[in-house]
Amino acid sequence: MSEKITPYKNSELGKKQQIAQMFDTISNEYDDLNRVISFGIDIKWRNKVVQIVAEKNPENILDIATGTGDLAINLTRTKATQIIGLDISEGMLEVGRKKILKKQLHKTIDMVVGDSENLPFDADTFDAITVAFGVRNFENLEIGLAEILRVLKPGGIFVVLETSVPTKFPFKQGYYLHNKIVLPLVGKLFSKDKVAYSYLSESASKFPYGNAFNNILDKTGFTSSKAYPQTFGVATIYTATK
Repeated sequence: MSEKITPYKNSELGKKQQIAQMFDTISNEYDDLNRVISFGIDIKWRNKVVQIVAEKNPENILDIATGTGDLAINLTRTKATQIIGLDISEGMLEVGRKKILKKQLHKTIDMVVGDSENLPFDADTFDAITVAFGVRNFENLEIGLAEILRVLKPGGIFVVLETSVPTKFPFKQGYYLHNKIVLPLVGKLFSKDKVAYSYLSESASKFPYGNAFNNILDKTGFTSSKAYPQTFGVATIYTATK
């Protein structure tokens, strides 16, 4: 079980409510700051997720923790006829809806408010389900994964893109420098929410990765789980099937 990290240490709200509040606050600045913090390399990682999903020729896709819709928009390249982006933050979704409308993708992508631990869909609904930089924000990881397994069709693919921790010198040291100093500093200087990027840094460093996350997927009931480290291990793409 992953360690529970929350954005606001003194808040009486649960993690879900804190996450929604945090992302509502930073929604208008999130895309620009994210590009700066990641040096834009997250675009390359998302493209790899799209390639993996496209190989399965899905008709419909659920993108959980869709945020402002970056991955959902890219997933239109798979030629899926229906893509649903789900997020707990209405603020992030509203930014995403504007981007989707501008790109005239509103007939393919539907952005909905929802809880990853209580998905508003029938069992065996989706050919593919994705989560990019979102599973570490689940309040109860195992419950969220079990819900994903429930709504995924038999034979469907589940793809996760999440931060991980490099294990080799000097990438491990560079990761900690970036995560512990650069990321929180950028957040404090440019973000409306001064603790948001400290939370994102801390949650990234504490989340299980590699074989540890694969083991959680296997325990949940997924099969054929695999991990593909990206960019010296600062992120990992996971795939699993039902």
